[in-house]
Amino acid sequence: MPSPRYTILLANRNTGAVRRFTLVRRPALLAGLALFAVPTLVGLGARWQGQSEIDALRDTNESLRVENDSYRSATGELTAQISSLQEAMSELGAQAEIDPAIRSAMDRLPSLVKSKAMGGGTASDAKPTLPSATTSESPGRTFGVLRDLLGVLEDRLDTVRSGVEKQQVLAAATPYTWPITGYLTSLFGKRKDPFTGQPDFHTGLDIGAEKGTAVRATADGTVELASYNGNYGNCIIVDHGFGIGTRFGHLSGYAVKVGQKIKRGQVIGYVGQTGRATSPHLHYEILINGQPANPVPFLTLRR
Repeated sequence: MPSPRYTILLANRNTGAVRRFTLVRRPALLAGLALFAVPTLVGLGARWQGQSEIDALRDTNESLRVENDSYRSATGELTAQISSLQEAMSELGAQAEIDPAIRSAMDRLPSLVKSKAMGGGTASDAKPTLPSATTSESPGRTFGVLRDLLGVLEDRLDTVRSGVEKQQVLAAATPYTWPITGYLTSLFGKRKDPFTGQPDFHTGLDIGAEKGTAVRATADGTVELASYNGNYGNCIIVDHGFGIGTRFGHLSGYAVKVGQKIKRGQVIGYVGQTGRATSPHLHYEILINGQPANPVPFLTLRR
């Protein structure tokens, strides 16, 4: 069935001219619908596009939030580890404090001996400023800075710990106490031989005391010799490490044996008059790399 047709007349009042327009209903309706639909579809398209962009921004924001939370958690853990390392540094610093008397004796040691215990540093050498995990810099950069700092501190801690441990071992190995309480009868250096009266060089100190007086170790070490030894009579030699040794002569008896580990202040023997001695006394030597050294500068604490 043909679509109905409509005629529209337009008349000009001045000239009387008449114009006719014929419209077919179906095409006219389709054209009207098209005119209405186009802006509607454009508006819907713009709305859909805007919503899509909003959804994409929301997803991106959520992703950034999760990533930021992850970085914050990671940097928090790193900061805690760094704080723990700094506490360990402080503890090492406290351990590195050596008694002034021992330090004074250690200062008397030759450079060659002290160099064997050198290395590392002190806890005060490594106190970097910690960047905040909430800094305005990007989380990734903060995380990288903290991770690098953690690595530096771990290396530094190992170095400081090694240095402190060596210093402590050297302190324990340094003789600085008197082996007995007594009176000096002969000093280190040139003297007249008590038997011949001829010039002689005395390699230690003679400390007079009653026979049987307990003789104590002046530093930690290992007993290297505990037997009769020529002019020294009954003799004990203690190896303290780092090239440091001590010798105790003219003993009446032993309280230790070869290979035994001993501590400073431990009784190792007893005063006697064995070997080349004119009266009961202790002959005491400090040996540095096998050579006798004057014990007087090391005697900073009397027992």
